[in-house]
Amino acid sequence: MGLRTYRPTSPGRRAMVGATFEEITKTKPEKSLLVTLKKKAGRNNQGKVTVRHRGGGSRRKLRIIDFKRDKTGVAAEVLAIEYDPNRSAYIALVQYPEEEKRYILAPLGLAVGQSVMSGPDAEVRVGNALPIGRIPVGTMIHNIELQPGKGAQIVRSAGSSALIVAREDRYTHVRLPSGEIRKILNVCMATVGQVGNADHRNVKLGKAGRSRWKGRRPTVRGSVMSPRDHPHGGGEGRSPIGMNPKTPWGKPALGYRTRTNKVSDKMIVRRRGK
Repeated sequence: MGLRTYRPTSPGRRAMVGATFEEITKTKPEKSLLVTLKKKAGRNNQGKVTVRHRGGGSRRKLRIIDFKRDKTGVAAEVLAIEYDPNRSAYIALVQYPEEEKRYILAPLGLAVGQSVMSGPDAEVRVGNALPIGRIPVGTMIHNIELQPGKGAQIVRSAGSSALIVAREDRYTHVRLPSGEIRKILNVCMATVGQVGNADHRNVKLGKAGRSRWKGRRPTVRGSVMSPRDHPHGGGEGRSPIGMNPKTPWGKPALGYRTRTNKVSDKMIVRRRGK
């Protein structure tokens, strides 16, 4: 992926850095793999706001992504690399011999015309999905399952990858992008390679409007709110004296453990940041 800067014709353009989309080979999505996406604006099924500062934004269609890679033993040809407005990574349109088409996450280095395959007998090659126990130690992987057959849940964003570091009985030790080392069952599927669009982290929106196009509304500091709206609000000065950082609901925001009594704690070999 390449990046482009813009002539400073306005204050918003001056700091803006955008993608060149040179890897994109098809601009219109596959209609058979599209679903209408209803906007939630951060609300749950009861209409209550569960994620703040969401709403508006451009209309989108949801692309159905094959996270399970459950069509095993059959090679598929890569027809196109496409943009997906619902994720940071690019997606690849693949076609199987019986004319069935699916979307998969496009790994770094995958090109149109190449073939991808999934299953225990697949070659260890970029874009191929195998049980994690069949992938050699030291291989970079992404799109990783945590429960067999559920579909990939982790390491799916642009430029991310995990590393296989060891084996232990029924488990494989994987170092995740956060630095955490975690045990994953050998039968769980993972895709070889690194997720594409690695320069996504270097894109700069440049102006507030581009953030609104993505459906993100402005965020206001707690210290400028009233006491009834935020624990940091009120007072004569800029900030309350002796008030530890808190969320709007009064929970500590720094140094407070939010992960407690998780069943999956036994799967963590080394915590992130250790």
